[in-house]
Amino acid sequence: MKKKTLLSWSCGKDSAWALHVLRQDPNIDVAGLVCTVNQEFDRVAIHGIRKELLELQAQNLDLPLYQVRIPYPCSNEAYENAMKAFINEAAGLGVEYIAFGDLFLQNVREYREKLLAGTGIKPLFPIWGISTQSLSSQMVSSGLRAIITCVDSKYLQQEFSGREYNQSFLDDLPKKVDLCGENGEFHSFAIAGPMFKKSIDVEVGETIYRQGVYFTDIHKKYS
Repeated sequence: MKKKTLLSWSCGKDSAWALHVLRQDPNIDVAGLVCTVNQEFDRVAIHGIRKELLELQAQNLDLPLYQVRIPYPCSNEAYENAMKAFINEAAGLGVEYIAFGDLFLQNVREYREKLLAGTGIKPLFPIWGISTQSLSSQMVSSGLRAIITCVDSKYLQQEFSGREYNQSFLDDLPKKVDLCGENGEFHSFAIAGPMFKKSIDVEVGETIYRQGVYFTDIHKKYS
């Protein structure tokens, strides 16, 4: 019997690719997406994506969306309380796994494993250990499209935010920057690819600087 699985969803390319991989596993039933949303601004935590676009993604992925509302600012304690409450709810719905799109940060993996320990739900890491050089190439060649929503100014200049994640973007990245941004150098919003029923039309808005990060506003394109 297939294992009922939720995917921790960030809106970005790695989450989208993790979904693509999970859907090819005959033992897994992807039953929904779970995403943390900043309740103060109605935007996806860290990535800064409008809730409207998050919900549009879920529609075009043909999956239920579970939103975990967190305060702003959000302490680690507040985050864990919100997540634990959701995990208990998910366990009651028969969820057996929560999958994550992490690639190689061992401390992040251990944190997730600790959060799920004793809950009856197991962690799953479908794209763990794939080299980011190989993974970035796979994603781009597959037709996955994503827009860079924010960049850390310690690693990248403002001009990188708002660009499309493609070969040109990868070629322009400084050598110290991971090709998938796994160290937090940049984050993205997936708009098309083999995991979507249809692409999402978006427009790139203004970029602002806040707390060391350049955030670019992405919004739905209206005809």
